[in-house]
Amino acid sequence: MSSALALRPADDSVGPVPPATPNRPDWTDEAVLAGAKAIADGPLSAAAAEIDRGAYPLEILGRLGGVGALAVHLDRHGGRFGLSVAAMQAASRACGATGFLMWCHDVCGLYLEQSGNAALTGAVLDDHAAGRSFGGTALSNPMKAFAGIEPILLRARRVPGGYRVSGMLPWVSHIGPGQYCGAIAGVVGANDTISHEIMFVLACDRAELRPCPHFSGMEGTSTWGVRLDDLFVGHDDLIADPARPFIGRIRGAFILLQCGMGLGVAEGSLDAMLAVEETLGHVNQFLDDRPDAIAAELTELRARVMRLAETPFDGSTDYLIDVLDARTQVSELALRASQSSLLHQGARGYLMSAAPQRRIREAHFVAIVTPAIKHLRWEMARLSRETLPTVTEGSRA
Repeated sequence: MSSALALRPADDSVGPVPPATPNRPDWTDEAVLAGAKAIADGPLSAAAAEIDRGAYPLEILGRLGGVGALAVHLDRHGGRFGLSVAAMQAASRACGATGFLMWCHDVCGLYLEQSGNAALTGAVLDDHAAGRSFGGTALSNPMKAFAGIEPILLRARRVPGGYRVSGMLPWVSHIGPGQYCGAIAGVVGANDTISHEIMFVLACDRAELRPCPHFSGMEGTSTWGVRLDDLFVGHDDLIADPARPFIGRIRGAFILLQCGMGLGVAEGSLDAMLAVEETLGHVNQFLDDRPDAIAAELTELRARVMRLAETPFDGSTDYLIDVLDARTQVSELALRASQSSLLHQGARGYLMSAAPQRRIREAHFVAIVTPAIKHLRWEMARLSRETLPTVTEGSRA
């Protein structure tokens, strides 16, 4: 049996989930968003500090899956990317780490569905979408490799029936025993040159997981180093071969979904600013980035993201530049809002248990997770150069 078909849930504690059926009629826009908000305002808010210290919230993710918050971006559930972003924003407002885990899970589901591989688009995808099994994404290194920032770290050699893959990835999130992720390896051909790349489902039980150093935040994201030693990847495990056209097709959707994290962190920061307005507004009025300014920017930026979410697979260069720019602005707003939140709260916001100092660390993560702000600007500059008209001698003024 294929390793992909052998994937099983990592945690039985998520409680009963209705049987998987495509196009769930109960997962309406209103029901999904209300369910996500109820989870965010209740158990997730209560657990946010513990998650920040390293608790991995699989039980909460299972609840989010049960209300449809991990599925609605998929074609089989209406392709509602805007709703997916809104659900992620609701969770990130309470806990940025959980919002990031939702993104990891969402894009893994996107890989499975868009693969067209029958071994990955049936029960495996149904379980994933409903939060009965869990999987993340190992595309940080490949995305940077495709941009020319660093070399690709996993290498594959063709063998009868598939490939053998070896290499080491320094950190991959939302994985663990019994879980899985989407990964990419460069195929080594003649003269040890890379002929192309493959994308595949990596079952974590077939890899060596190594603990990562402690980060300043996002400790509850179950992030591991991954080592593969001659791992066999069969046809049932393949998401795309070659991988680059596939990544080109989903790249805008991949990046756009991340906006839910930053919007939520910014909104949570705004909440903390407003919480002290009555008592400290008389002195906070002298600070920059006041609540009304942050709220206006947040509203405008969210509306922009929702417009882009209407066409997540638009393959035009102009659309991709717009997505990259919106994602950059989301990062920058989260940074400014989180810093202003701490300044507005003063010493109470600087306590280790305080939400504002946690959100500052979450906002910095939004700004450095692939694609980081510098990567986004790199890509926008490259794409802009490629679309500029060629100036000939005769056309110069």
